[in-house]
Amino acid sequence: MTTINTIQKSPRTARKPSAVRARGTGSVLAFGLPLAVIGLICLAAPLLPLPDPALQTLGDALQPPVWMDGGNWSHPLGTDHLGRDVLSRIVHGGQLTFVIAIVGMLAGAIPGTLAGLVSGFYRGAADAVISRFVEAQLALPFILLAIAIIASRGRSLAVLILVLALIGWAQYARVVRAETLSLRERPFVLGLRCAGVPTLRILLRHMLPNLAGTVLVLTTLQIGTVILAESALSFLGLGVVSPQISWGAMLADGRDQLSHAWWVAAFPGLAITIVVLLVNLLGDAMRSWLDPKKRRY
Repeated sequence: MTTINTIQKSPRTARKPSAVRARGTGSVLAFGLPLAVIGLICLAAPLLPLPDPALQTLGDALQPPVWMDGGNWSHPLGTDHLGRDVLSRIVHGGQLTFVIAIVGMLAGAIPGTLAGLVSGFYRGAADAVISRFVEAQLALPFILLAIAIIASRGRSLAVLILVLALIGWAQYARVVRAETLSLRERPFVLGLRCAGVPTLRILLRHMLPNLAGTVLVLTTLQIGTVILAESALSFLGLGVVSPQISWGAMLADGRDQLSHAWWVAAFPGLAITIVVLLVNLLGDAMRSWLDPKKRRY
């Protein structure tokens, strides 16, 4: 009787992992597609029928959105204090925001991943030195570090990306080190070392691919962190330099008009909120999708 019940239940049990994977794929697509659409719209900004984001028309200054009294369809989301179209600036500013987020993420991910890989694999003196640098980096207040670097180097896009890379690499190093410490004791790594395979080949050809899932999830989550960090720095006047446009710079431009022209800062803030929320939800979905323990049940 037990055998019959087991045979009857086995098809349903076999379908469970597929169903879980399908739900995981659906979650990744549900959050990834809207994010991709937003990115494509920002990328295609020069091709869209939008006004020049830098065009100043003082006669249209602080024009409200179209659904409010005094608004019109020539500026659907209103204008700022210089008469520049808010919608056009959001779409065009998204280009630089995404570029800063991706480049800043990569600038922290690459050295952080390599540092964590070396620290976890070699251990000993290398692990001690890298771990002390990671602890020191995590102990430093981000804003103070940014002020010190920007004050000494000046405001520029390259300096901003350097600052964003410095706040991100330690997270990668810490997570990758923990994963590497576990991987280096696996039988396949011990077998490769006993077979005399060069260490660099083991790291790049065998261990790094096994870390790809963890790094991919971490990079996805880090994009949202970089966007928020850039917005905070731009809001404090330490970020993007005019006439360059980013969502954080738009927030800084609109902070003095919040009491009588809320839309100047509200819509860039809403764009930041939506994108960061989608990125974080995508990272959580990818973590569940790539985790074999969660896919098993």
